[in-house]
Amino acid sequence: MNKAIIIGRLGQDPKVSQAQTGNIVANLSIATDESFTGQDGIKIERTEWHRVVVFGKQAEFCANYLSKGRLVLIEGKVQTRKWQDQEGHDRWSTEVVASRVQALEPKTQHSEHYHSGDDRASEPKLSTSTPRSKMDDDFWDAPF
Repeated sequence: MNKAIIIGRLGQDPKVSQAQTGNIVANLSIATDESFTGQDGIKIERTEWHRVVVFGKQAEFCANYLSKGRLVLIEGKVQTRKWQDQEGHDRWSTEVVASRVQALEPKTQHSEHYHSGDDRASEPKLSTSTPRSKMDDDFWDAPF
């Protein structure tokens, strides 16, 4: 079974684009933290960064409601892609392809702790011609 579950904070605002097929794609950078005591008794803190790619309605959610510093839960699968760079060398990238993205804190709590000087989180970052979806209602009814 290929299943990944990540709970962490966005390291930057979602990078949203539209694929040639017209599908919306969001790329996220998620930081997870862990701390433990080493053999010498010193506390060690470590941050791991995860690349996450999100498609379709979930990508729209990311574009409209997520911003840097926001605590999120990501569910999906791990995928490795291979390509060649300009010099012809093989390169690989491992990422989580998300099937579910959920904000884990209310927008008001997020803005109190991570306010960047403007209220971009309340403005949609991606304009679409699709009407308001059930996903929007589910987001606001989520039990935070």
